[in-house]
Amino acid sequence: MQAENIRPVRLRRDTCSRLREELLALAAGQPTILRHDETSWASITFAGARHRVELTFEGGEAVEAGERFIAFLPEHEFEIPGQLVADAAVTAVDHRLDPPWMQVTCELLLLEEA
Repeated sequence: MQAENIRPVRLRRDTCSRLREELLALAAGQPTILRHDETSWASITFAGARHRVELTFEGGEAVEAGERFIAFLPEHEFEIPGQLVADAAVTAVDHRLDPPWMQVTCELLLLEEA
């Protein structure tokens, strides 16, 4: 029997998936993504999308990771092929002490690289 030439299946990861992966990595894998909305955005010279992401951190260790996430998000260097993160900001935080819980909403503007 002759071996067939079979190529491995490569899953295509879209921009939203890559952005979520980067956010989860920045947050040390601690949060749950509750919601991710994407809205097209354009100016005279640029095109892209605005992303709004809501994350929940549950437990003491997760909340600590969430606090680091809040501190580092604005300056984080994202690596998303074909995209430039022009702006990344935390727009809302809801926090509870007992049991430790935090919800973070962030908005990011991604521009298509030419």
